Amino acid sequence: MVTLSVERLPLSEKVASSNSVHGPFWVEFALNKHKPWIETSYHGVIAENMDTVLLDPPLVALDKDAPVPYAGEICAFKIFGQDAPFEAVVLNRTSGEGVLRASSHVDCESQKEYTFIIQAYDCGAGPSGADWKKSHKAVVHIQVNDVNEFSPTFRESLYKASVTEGKIYDSILQVEAWDQDCSPQYSQICNYEIVTAGTPFAIDRNGNIRNTERLSYDKQQSYKIMVSAFDCGQKKTKEDVAIHIEVKPVCKPGWQGWNKRVDYEPGTGSKQLFPKMHLETCGGLLSGVKVMVELQTNHIGKGCDRETYSEKSLQKLCGAASGSTDLLPAPSPSTNWTASLLTDSGRDSDLIYRFDGRQATNVPDLVVPQNLTDQFTIATWMKHGPSPGLRAEKETILCNSDKTEMNRHHYSLYVHNCRLVFLLRRDFTQIDTFRPAEFHWKLEQICDKEWHYYVINVEFPAVTLFVDGVTYEPYLVTDDWPIHSSKIDTQLTVGACWQGGVVATLRFTQYFHGSLSGLTIRPGRIETQKVISCLQACKEGLDINSLESLAKDIKFHFNPAQSVLVVEGEDVDSINTAMTKVSYINSRQFPTPGLRRLHITAAVQCFGEETCLSIPDIKAVVMVLAPSEPRITITGSKQHVRPASDFRGPLGVAPFKELHITSTVIRGDAFGGPRRPGVMEVMHNLDYCDVLVIGDELNPETESLEIHHSALLGKHLDATNSTSGISIYGVDSMAHYEQALRQLHYRNWRPGALTERRFRLTCSELNGRYTSNEFNMEVSVLHHTAPVEHVNHMAAPSPYMRPVHHPLMIHTLNSHMSGGAPPAATVVIVVCIAALVVIVVIGIYRIHATHQEGSRDDEDEVKDPEMDWESSALNITVNPMEDMRGPQALGEAVREGEREEEDEEEDVELVGGMTTAESDKSDEEEEEEEEGREEVNKKREKPEWDSSCTTY
Repeated sequence: MVTLSVERLPLSEKVASSNSVHGPFWVEFALNKHKPWIETSYHGVIAENMDTVLLDPPLVALDKDAPVPYAGEICAFKIFGQDAPFEAVVLNRTSGEGVLRASSHVDCESQKEYTFIIQAYDCGAGPSGADWKKSHKAVVHIQVNDVNEFSPTFRESLYKASVTEGKIYDSILQVEAWDQDCSPQYSQICNYEIVTAGTPFAIDRNGNIRNTERLSYDKQQSYKIMVSAFDCGQKKTKEDVAIHIEVKPVCKPGWQGWNKRVDYEPGTGSKQLFPKMHLETCGGLLSGVKVMVELQTNHIGKGCDRETYSEKSLQKLCGAASGSTDLLPAPSPSTNWTASLLTDSGRDSDLIYRFDGRQATNVPDLVVPQNLTDQFTIATWMKHGPSPGLRAEKETILCNSDKTEMNRHHYSLYVHNCRLVFLLRRDFTQIDTFRPAEFHWKLEQICDKEWHYYVINVEFPAVTLFVDGVTYEPYLVTDDWPIHSSKIDTQLTVGACWQGGVVATLRFTQYFHGSLSGLTIRPGRIETQKVISCLQACKEGLDINSLESLAKDIKFHFNPAQSVLVVEGEDVDSINTAMTKVSYINSRQFPTPGLRRLHITAAVQCFGEETCLSIPDIKAVVMVLAPSEPRITITGSKQHVRPASDFRGPLGVAPFKELHITSTVIRGDAFGGPRRPGVMEVMHNLDYCDVLVIGDELNPETESLEIHHSALLGKHLDATNSTSGISIYGVDSMAHYEQALRQLHYRNWRPGALTERRFRLTCSELNGRYTSNEFNMEVSVLHHTAPVEHVNHMAAPSPYMRPVHHPLMIHTLNSHMSGGAPPAATVVIVVCIAALVVIVVIGIYRIHATHQEGSRDDEDEVKDPEMDWESSALNITVNPMEDMRGPQALGEAVREGEREEEDEEEDVELVGGMTTAESDKSDEEEEEEEEGREEVNKKREKPEWDSSCTTY
């Protein structure tokens, strides 16, 4: 409210007029007759933080009493309104001009507009302001103009959104900023901007964010971008806002949570393959799930990781019957018919022969079984592909045909148009009727270029085929007449068939294209299902841990090789639990390192439909890490010196009596856990040990290298010997090989001509994959020499001889002999000394032989320290005056020596069927023994000493 101060004037005055013709006179009238006048409404604008209001129209008050003083003047403007922060000031009383201004701070953000009433007041009738008048009321509208004093601010401190990969969105999310300014110009947000560079996103002026390209979950799973906002006055936000956008994979039905590679460390047993894997069905309701896990090991060895021992060792290990013949052995001097064949050793010393259609080999007649009988077995590993051409020729694996004159096939095994055919023609001497002769099998395995184990069991007239342990009956059997007997020799051939007649030049025909390994034939009996399964068993495969924890609705089964696992169930959660328990296991101590591929397929069923979802297959690998390679070391005494009598004994000498076999590995920082590096002793099997003769081969007439059958009893060992050495083979422990080698004996019936005999011992694990050092052993004969002049009187006396204190005066003997002819006493002394030496040697030999027989009965071959016959030399100092027991004691010693010789003549069974009786000495040696007996009998008749020998 504006207070007006008006000077009150009298309402009427007397005025003297000088213009009257009659002279001055006085006039009386009312001076303030009219009210002031202003506009009916005003519109004003004021900028915030300013105090002057611009009015339209301007603030001017008029009064009709003008120019009468006071009555025609404007003295004040009065404002009526609640809390209007304005005041009106008169600038000119006469003209009535005024101004409107802010009386306090005006803030547009607090109030944008004001409306109030204003009135004008004149100055009244006189100076006192009496009788003042006021104008009518006018409406004033004031608008407060905004100033851009505030920056935009986002409503959220962080924005989050998620998108599905592969889609283009019009708007992923909308950000919003606001401004505290009151005017539309400064309070509105006119623009947004993405500050982060290089992102596949864009934003419009309304704050909508979209992606400019299709996002990939595999490429990037989340994005973080920064955004700024601008008001219409182009003022920018002080702080940018962060936006997190998560990329979600497209909900595709399939397996999730699995690793593409699983590392397997040898010796760790069973390892889970998919501990966190689960099946995503995208919310679909399923009625059944069937999953197949396949372990692909075709590139490992012969189809999977199997034991790579030799065929003989594997048959021994699996308990196969003896008597099989290996038709494709490793090339050696004794098995040289495979030397010309192409070999593909592959990995781990697995012996494989590759036939390219241009090579074959004849098996020596001495190796071929002459009579197969009505029961026999043919077994082989084979890898074969489709034959070229429309009408492929026969590809012969094994063929027994006439060597000359004719071309009859007695029995053969061949492949023809992806069919396996076995031909068996009997002789008229065995059968004279029309009987089955050809047996045909048509199988996918024959031409799938994969390794398979084929076993043909013949129980004539029935023939059964086993492929990888599964039985197959022939789909076609053709009959034929038996073959007429003849005196023509037959030829057994591998890789082709021998054409011995009809053609001008004998040659091979029907060559085989493929790979073979372990081709054997066993006459007289068939192989059992158990042995066949053992021979072809894989040592790696799939497994399921904790079967008892599986749900009741889960069904599973493996194929025979455990390379394929099928799991079926009705509930997805049960299937997921079962899949987390699928594991890989390799039971080999030294497995073949490398990749094994995994292939997983799944089929689902929905209610009322056969299939409703398509589950993509997944492929992963199991990486079998390389095992720590063992170092096999053979140690022991490398020299073996024995008296000649030991070599002639029934058991000979044991050159490897002190043998020790150890194996160590160097451990580093192993995968998957801390392990201190260093050398560590390990125990594992061996599959053969060969003892080779260095130098000239053994002469069967004078020497032998043998092992007693009892040394192999209770062990998975067997042995073969020849003039070049002996081989002990079979999968067994290093301790059993030690025991067998320690009981290996070398005999020589003429040790006098032997200077030394050297042997070389090597052992192997996994058919030569790991081999030992070459251990060289030298065996020599201890030759006795005559007493020398300087006798060692400090030599320890034998515990079996009574010591005396009468030293032998050899210098006296020499003094007698130095002069002319020797006297009679000297001759008697020399004879006595010779006789006593013979008796003492016989006694020592009897004691030593008794000790050796007792020690050989002990399997551990414990060495008696008091009878250490392994010393490098045996020096005996003999005193002829040492034994004074008389003729009776000497006679008993001679008789005991004879009884010992009779005991040693008993036959002893040796490897190869030889006995000591069969290896008797020659006639000349027998004559020498007769002469020795006569000399002993003479001594028995008169064992007394000459008095000159005892009286000195």
